[in-house]
Amino acid sequence: MTSTSTGTSAVERLSATTLLRFATAGSVDDGKSTLVGRLLHDSKSVLTDQLEAVEHASRSRGQEAPDLALLTDGLRAEREQGITIDVAYRYFATPRRRFILADTPGHVQYTRNMVTGASTAELTVILVDARNGVVEQTRRHAAIAALLRVPHVVLAVNKMDLVGYAEDVFAKIAEEFTAYATELGVPEVTAIPISALAGDNVVEPSATMDWYGGPTVLEHLETVPVSHDLTGCHARLPVQYVIRPQTAEHPDYRGYAGQIAAGTFRVGEQVTVLPSGRTSKIAGIDLLGRSVDVAWTPQSVTLLLEDDIDISRGDLIVPSGDAPATTQDVEATVCHVADQPLTVGQRVLLKHTTRTVKAIVKDIPSRLTLDDLSQHADPGRLVANDIGTVKVRTAEPLALDAYADSRRTGSFLLIDPADGTTLAAGMAGASFATEKAAAGVGEDDDEGWDF
Repeated sequence: MTSTSTGTSAVERLSATTLLRFATAGSVDDGKSTLVGRLLHDSKSVLTDQLEAVEHASRSRGQEAPDLALLTDGLRAEREQGITIDVAYRYFATPRRRFILADTPGHVQYTRNMVTGASTAELTVILVDARNGVVEQTRRHAAIAALLRVPHVVLAVNKMDLVGYAEDVFAKIAEEFTAYATELGVPEVTAIPISALAGDNVVEPSATMDWYGGPTVLEHLETVPVSHDLTGCHARLPVQYVIRPQTAEHPDYRGYAGQIAAGTFRVGEQVTVLPSGRTSKIAGIDLLGRSVDVAWTPQSVTLLLEDDIDISRGDLIVPSGDAPATTQDVEATVCHVADQPLTVGQRVLLKHTTRTVKAIVKDIPSRLTLDDLSQHADPGRLVANDIGTVKVRTAEPLALDAYADSRRTGSFLLIDPADGTTLAAGMAGASFATEKAAAGVGEDDDEGWDF
């Protein structure tokens, strides 16, 4: 056996690296899957049998060079149509960082999948075809990234080889996109000219664009600062399951299990259970079969309380000094993802963390116009891929944080109660970080509710 006493093992080195979750987005045929395939191929993250399968599939389609997009387009329909339909998750690593990548569809019909892929991302790569520039779908993806509070956005101007690697073409697109993203409140945009097909500025610097002195895509992914420390955030534990063994060994055991969404919990801490408002103290914390004094996000734990109070799935355990207000009137920005429209007066289910309650769409004050970020007042309904503000009245109180404070406990889903279809993804509180994008919302009106 080889000794590791004089050096660090591969497992230890890998565990010491940071993790970056990122998503790719862009319009149809902008080259997202090719970029992902190039990243995997040039970073030596593709297994030999995978590469052989891609080469065989490419030859059968009459292509001499391997089509790297096939590394991510795994569904048969995707290969036949040459488009991405489903979110393709890929896991790879370099010596500097580990990555979880979500390759999301560019077709307008599958915008809902972009919302899914970017909802947990710390960085989004938005591709633009250098020949077409910024198009409506580019703006839609930028708006979604801003709504989801993705802290880092990379603009990858692709297919530079088809415009003669012209610097002025890249500069014009970068200026237009950056101005638009800034109006949305995107905190950081990094523009990189690339050719995913040829490999320019993806993993290796381009020999044909010496006018560009910035990082390659992979270099930026490896060095962009990310923080996974949510221990200082508002502590929240959505209760997923109540554990009552009622055995001879544990006759009186009652624990409240769930994954800590944010923050830290300690034994002896005063906590409040929402929406009931009842209070108690943490008597114990069980983690992986052992007792601990402190637990933090994203650990899955079981809390034991000093008092025997009524707690069930969907309740939220929070520190008594940092409890969010409960409400039955939810105002939020939503991205509508269903084929059927969302209309005023529609009955829906609202799913927030582990809690699902009945609700009614009270009002749709505005719909966002992506061209100039203006608000279209009182649209009456939202259709597929629309972004708008909604007011919802719930049958039971909810404890929502503002999405700007917590992406986990500030988000929710609107669901069709008839068939379980997800209608919209919602972000509670203010939508964008800028006043212009958030302007135009109407006044509240409480009439006409039956709960």
